[in-house]
Amino acid sequence: MKRREFLSSIAVLGVTSSIPLVKAQEVSGGQPWEPGNVDTRPLAQPRKGGLQYLTAHEFDTVGAIAERFIPADEMSISGKEAGCAVFIDRQLAGYFGQAASSYRLGRFVKGTAEQGPQESRTPAERYRIGLAALDASMLVKFGKKFIDLNGEDQDKVLHAMESGQLNLGNDVETKVFFELLLQNVREGFLADPIYGGNKGMASWKMIGFPGARYDFRDLLSKKGQKLNIIPTSLIDNTL
Repeated sequence: MKRREFLSSIAVLGVTSSIPLVKAQEVSGGQPWEPGNVDTRPLAQPRKGGLQYLTAHEFDTVGAIAERFIPADEMSISGKEAGCAVFIDRQLAGYFGQAASSYRLGRFVKGTAEQGPQESRTPAERYRIGLAALDASMLVKFGKKFIDLNGEDQDKVLHAMESGQLNLGNDVETKVFFELLLQNVREGFLADPIYGGNKGMASWKMIGFPGARYDFRDLLSKKGQKLNIIPTSLIDNTL
């Protein structure tokens, strides 16, 4: 996929799903929680420095996947070079990885595509299980782990995951896991560098996004002129 097609298709993930269309079931008999019974203990916070959740091998695997999703070209650096794996590692160690904003007490019933994934595991757990299942599948098929495959074979594997033609076992919905990887790599490539990805604001410079600027009043008189705005990161505002 060409880079522009890859970035312009970012909205597609929000409206597509690999979950089969089936008749949704209703939950009856009351809710699986009690009023006033809330766990107020704080969620674990990411530690500073080094890898925060992924193992070194998992980090390298995510980096290799990011490299295949967004290869380097004349327009910008690759997803791996941009730090997408760093972004994902930090996100998995934080509230996103712990599914802090998601309801996960069940029941979990596969519904329609419009209802979205019904997932009992956190994103962090899904990554750990999914990456292990990917390596196990590659060892059976190629005798190598994913990161040891050549680029062409890695592409074939990712295409098979995208189309649902690769079975990673009963614990992983392969296409759903692929979409999670793709979504997070995109986010890491386009997010503010303060979150670990988009090194040097590479993607912002590529698409002409000005970044976290306070306002544009000084540019209002330059209508029709090429502005050549240098992007500004939130990192610049915290120095």
